[in-house]
Amino acid sequence: MQQPSEVPVPPARRRTGPLLAALAAGLVIGGAGVGAAWALTVESGGARGPEADARAACGALERFDESRYTDKGPAGEAALNRWGAAQALSASAAAGDERFEPLAEALRRAHHRFNSVFEFDARAKKDLERARGICADL
Repeated sequence: MQQPSEVPVPPARRRTGPLLAALAAGLVIGGAGVGAAWALTVESGGARGPEADARAACGALERFDESRYTDKGPAGEAALNRWGAAQALSASAAAGDERFEPLAEALRRAHHRFNSVFEFDARAKKDLERARGICADL
């Protein structure tokens, strides 16, 4: 009896597609991080630390349009991200320097109010205006 001959199995190939995609994504994300850091430094007039964070928070707040916050699509996404950035950066500024606590507190109050009534009502808008006034004085 003759034994069946073994069929040679080609060596496993490494797939480079996922590796290249991950590398490209890393480069894009890294480049975006460097670009954001550069933009924050330029926009803040060379300020560093808490002051730079406060100025960046004010920049995000200046571009935030609360009337677009619940919109679907790019306008809503931009509003959502600017709102989140303003809150996070103001909290960071306040953590580093108590002079920026009023800005962080005004944005926290507006955030809590929005979460209570699910809209930027008169009370939330009053806190937003207070925050914008603080920003005008920076």
